Amino acid sequence: MNARHPVQDTFSARVHSHFNAMADGVLADLRAGEELTLNLSAEETLFVRFNNNRVRQNTDVSQISLSLRLQFAGRTLEKTRTLSGSLDADHRAVARLLEACREEARVLPTDPNQVPIANNGMSRDDFAGALLAPENVVGAVVGPAVGADLAGLYAGGVVIRANRNSKGQSHWFATETFFLDYSLYNGTLAAKGSYAGSRWSDADWAANLARTQSLLALLGRPQQNVKPGGYRTYLAPRAFSDLIGMLGWNALSAAAWKQGRSPFKKLMEKEARLSPLLYIDENFELGLTPRFNSLGEESAQKLGLIEQGELKNLLVSSRSAKEYGLAANGAGDGEAPRALDVRCGNLLEKNVLKELGTGLYLSNLHYLNWSDPVSARVTGMTRYACFWVEGGEIAGPIKDLRWDESLYQALGPKLMALTRHAEIDPAIDTYFQRALGGSRTPGALIDQFTFTL
Repeated sequence: MNARHPVQDTFSARVHSHFNAMADGVLADLRAGEELTLNLSAEETLFVRFNNNRVRQNTDVSQISLSLRLQFAGRTLEKTRTLSGSLDADHRAVARLLEACREEARVLPTDPNQVPIANNGMSRDDFAGALLAPENVVGAVVGPAVGADLAGLYAGGVVIRANRNSKGQSHWFATETFFLDYSLYNGTLAAKGSYAGSRWSDADWAANLARTQSLLALLGRPQQNVKPGGYRTYLAPRAFSDLIGMLGWNALSAAAWKQGRSPFKKLMEKEARLSPLLYIDENFELGLTPRFNSLGEESAQKLGLIEQGELKNLLVSSRSAKEYGLAANGAGDGEAPRALDVRCGNLLEKNVLKELGTGLYLSNLHYLNWSDPVSARVTGMTRYACFWVEGGEIAGPIKDLRWDESLYQALGPKLMALTRHAEIDPAIDTYFQRALGGSRTPGALIDQFTFTL
């Protein structure tokens, strides 16, 4: 059982007590032959939206949701509902939810690949942060940005995931984090930045803002006309994170490989390899997300996925393990990475433009998708502050370009260097609830990256 810097937060303490009381009650109501897994998601978050460096909207959100996964006679049924925080009311609501699971489970067919509920042990990970007090958020954000047209979203607070089951397992994960996802505008020109972590620093925020302001100033230079073709290209850490994020779209899924739809099928079957510069891990030591999945199975703290360009491990869920005769490694049902960590290289940040020489400097990418999964070919667009570089100097911004490139090439023979510095790119989705997870990536220098339009 792990304990890391317990989060000193009354919301976290209340949720922990409430979850255990709810779990004790519903588990005691199980009938013979029934097994149950409970998963809890909770958060207490301050959201502040900015426009023109002023507050446009601020909202406090406290929410708790609980899902029940019932197994009975080879059938599985899962339902989720929000909780009120009132013990008596939530006991009644969860009892009704359990009964609804029973009724629907009776008419389901049996599942030949059902993973039996098991006791996967106990864990507790609490990551305490040093966040701004709510009353200090606005001043800390807008103060250094006086005179700038800043638009963005700050979200900060406690996020919780917990799991228990009828076999006795118990897992708890709580973390205090924030992110500030923002853009700076000068008329129609925009440069995007992000600042995130578990400890707010006025100095770090000021430095982050200054970097984005410098990019915005460079956008005032004459626009460069770049024709379709192959160019030496530098992907800043945020842009490289966007590209690496495509590995979560079936490339590392064991089920996708077995079903013949993995973009990395050739890599898995040793018909191809990537650059020896490339090392990628699933690294839960980053503290971005819990190690346990919805079944309560724990992944290793660090799992090597790609080493020296060779695929070492796919992500294998227990369901895929049972269906295809593989060894599970704690992956979730979707078998997507939750905490990707790309090892740094030797390129110094101050030397990026010199090593780039003549080519493209890309700060952000968007609209990524597979254009040809069989060859791991990805397409997307450049975004925000992207520049043409000539002779190691930024000449000016470019119009948005469409690119189309195979990961076998971009992460293979075309990969020239990775930077010594890396940046964490946390998940910033806030649909229904704050997301957990993210990645840590360096910048990447790629030769003859292909632009098509």
